Amino acid sequence: MKGIKLLVTTAVLCLSCSAWAQSQEDVTKYINPMIGTGTVNQHSLKGNCFPGATTPFGMVQLSPDTKYNVNGNTASGYDYNDKQIFGFSHTHLNGTGCPDLLDVLIMPSSQDLETLLATKEYSCGYSHEREQAVAGYYSITLDDGIKAELTATTRTGMHRYNFGGKANNLIVDLVHYTDWGKLIDAQARLIDDYTLVGYRLMQGWQKFRKVYFYAQFSRPVKEKIMTSDRRVFRDGKLSNGRNVRVFLSFGESSEPLLVKVALSPNSIENAKENMQENKGWDFEAVREKAHEAWQRELANIRIDGTEEQKVIFYTGLYHAYIQPNIISDINGTYPRTDFAEGRLPKGQGHYSTFSLWDTYRAAHPLYTILQPQRVADFANSMLRQYDTYGYLPIWQLWGTDNYCMIGNHAIPVLVDAVLKGLPGIDAERVFQAVKGTSLTDHWNSPFKTYEKYGYMPEDLQTQSVSITLEESYDDACVARLANHLGKTADAEYFAKRSRNYRNLYDAETGFFRARMSDGKWIEPFDPLQYGGNGGNPYTEANAWQYLWYVPQDVPDMISLFGGNKQFEKKLDTFFTLPADQAKKNGNASGFIGQYAHGNEPSHHISYLYGYIGKDEKTQFYTNKIMNELYNSQQDGYSGNEDCGQMASWYIWSSIGFYPVDPALGEYRFGSPQLKKVEIQLPDGKTFTVKTNRTSPEQYKIKSVKLNGKRYKLNYITHQDIMNGGTLEFNMSK
Repeated sequence: MKGIKLLVTTAVLCLSCSAWAQSQEDVTKYINPMIGTGTVNQHSLKGNCFPGATTPFGMVQLSPDTKYNVNGNTASGYDYNDKQIFGFSHTHLNGTGCPDLLDVLIMPSSQDLETLLATKEYSCGYSHEREQAVAGYYSITLDDGIKAELTATTRTGMHRYNFGGKANNLIVDLVHYTDWGKLIDAQARLIDDYTLVGYRLMQGWQKFRKVYFYAQFSRPVKEKIMTSDRRVFRDGKLSNGRNVRVFLSFGESSEPLLVKVALSPNSIENAKENMQENKGWDFEAVREKAHEAWQRELANIRIDGTEEQKVIFYTGLYHAYIQPNIISDINGTYPRTDFAEGRLPKGQGHYSTFSLWDTYRAAHPLYTILQPQRVADFANSMLRQYDTYGYLPIWQLWGTDNYCMIGNHAIPVLVDAVLKGLPGIDAERVFQAVKGTSLTDHWNSPFKTYEKYGYMPEDLQTQSVSITLEESYDDACVARLANHLGKTADAEYFAKRSRNYRNLYDAETGFFRARMSDGKWIEPFDPLQYGGNGGNPYTEANAWQYLWYVPQDVPDMISLFGGNKQFEKKLDTFFTLPADQAKKNGNASGFIGQYAHGNEPSHHISYLYGYIGKDEKTQFYTNKIMNELYNSQQDGYSGNEDCGQMASWYIWSSIGFYPVDPALGEYRFGSPQLKKVEIQLPDGKTFTVKTNRTSPEQYKIKSVKLNGKRYKLNYITHQDIMNGGTLEFNMSK
């Protein structure tokens, strides 16, 4: 009966959203995939986004690569300021600081095959004047006159190349990867004149990864050359090894050459089966379906604001919905974390690309409102890792963990989903996973050491301050779920451990500081000195930025500082103390004083003034961040977009509130930017936010009404939103 109720609820939700979408304007016109693809010397970091074709939460991201060997500075494969395109590969990361994926690169050329064979890296110049990127579609006319067009389904990419009557040749490159990795093995095999299949096995940021492909051509191959390591096979049909490239000629023609590529993480047979998503050769029909998919996903929220606000907002949603990526095949097969094949119950999807250190803060809470029908699949995908791995994901990519970053932030994501009552998630199973993860020693989480000392000693665990603070928050989330389920002993245990942050607070300096295993503070101490991802007590930040990380108990943090006045004074200093350029690193950008919006540890801090009754300062700084550190151009983000987190901060904040504590179901007011926001909710309900705002200077909240009645709190609850109704902000200069 419970399962029937879930299906009915989901069906009602889908029908409701579908009807809403049909009645709304086409909001995809506001999406600009070029946002976050480059810099114009305003920020030290760019968004690291890609402009190519993809569908919501899809397996395939078909996009141009402007570097052959990609590094962390261009982790998405594309840099707006580059002048060459090396081809179009089928998988890309969105906004990360580490590179990976970039699978099955295809480059069109009219040069003869022997000339291409002699060229190590194939590229062609291009101009942005001949480039177009919209939701689900990308096109470029290269300097050699070849026009390339790309679109996608969930698991397939589709290319359309117009060679202008010249030779129709393609390079299919399985070597193309990153500076961080290496190709272990690959295969390409022509099984007939129209079909190329193969696979590649890689090591890189992800420790081990497999991708299989099934490619079809609209015209038969007439000439072919294959390479393998140092061997060349003219007129060959297959190639195995590490240096696998395929050179194909389809003759001269003025008709477009079409290519379809289906991917699978499991097998060539599954890739072939995934091609069911794109059975024909109608490029425009596939493009239109991709467009419809984006409109359907985005249309349950409608905003009224300036044109630029709409572009930033809907492009932000677009970036938030690129991932997590479905990693299960159309038949339900998915790669388990132990590299065996799993099989899903019918109707479920298995997802990966969980950039949790970033996205637990704002993106995942956003999904609970705007994508509730997908949250169960996200949650159950994480739980499957616990079943086979022994702990929940840290940074999961292509089905397995790469252990990047710190904390165990699948915990707040799962706890938040359970406490909000989202369907399809087994609360007891979640509790066993979050508790088990929190008691099991693993990468960057030596809990036996943590239990012994009550903090992470820097001589035993680097990044010790950041890990102690973040694990304290995760423990608070476990305690909340234990309370919710009536598990009193567990609740008390994890609530006590959630206060371990106190053991690293140094009242003399007024900072959270690193201690050694003998209890002594590490000297010398410089709160401006940045850490990276090891070798320093702070992760991608300094002591100033981690000073404010006690979201589970802000009142206790205030008491540590000596009360409201001292807390306010310290916050004021934080937002005005200039950054020391010599002491920061490449993770720091988007500065307002010590506040660095270009990386996640700072994201909640502007909202902390509200806890001491200084809401006008929260309003001032959140307004400043939105208007100075976001725009609708290629440098629209002040740092790595990080799989939807940078965008989600703007989406929340422009509506008017933000989840300081991401698993509390409580959203703190900031400075709403938009005249009106309408969110379509399950069961046909609507939640509306209205303001009388007409200018950027009108950033202060003068008064608030909820459903026509005066509202005195400076936050709204998740339940208030899901009940439907109208929240009105009266704004003033």
